[in-house]
Amino acid sequence: MENVEKPILAVDAVVIATSKYSFTTHILFIKRKHDPFKDTWAFPGGHVDKGERLEDAVSRELEEETGLKIAPEKFNQVGAFAEPDRDPRGRTVSVAFRTFIEYTDELPKVEGADDAKEARWIQYPLADDVELAFDHRLILTLST
Repeated sequence: MENVEKPILAVDAVVIATSKYSFTTHILFIKRKHDPFKDTWAFPGGHVDKGERLEDAVSRELEEETGLKIAPEKFNQVGAFAEPDRDPRGRTVSVAFRTFIEYTDELPKVEGADDAKEARWIQYPLADDVELAFDHRLILTLST
């Protein structure tokens, strides 16, 4: 039992916004304020607090990092991402959740806070030069 690694549990929020009228799709990202992957784009997310349900954690992290409020029951689980080297700080298992929102005239206002230097809606599909942190390109592929 000496060789048992205790992973950190985290969540990621994939928020997909579609326009009623222009048929465009945007994905919500944050620019990371700290290393690892400082200044790269990532999904809003973070560690799950002790005793916290995963759906509550993803809703909380989304609001803390972007100001966007989405109820926990609006999220659907995409999957667990647990490659041993996905986070250079140590073994981290992240459960990704997806939600869809529809807007009419303007995308919902977001603002980077907490661990996020910036929050921004980026049009989907993403340009090839958009650098994503961790394994978030894989999460995006499986979420769209």
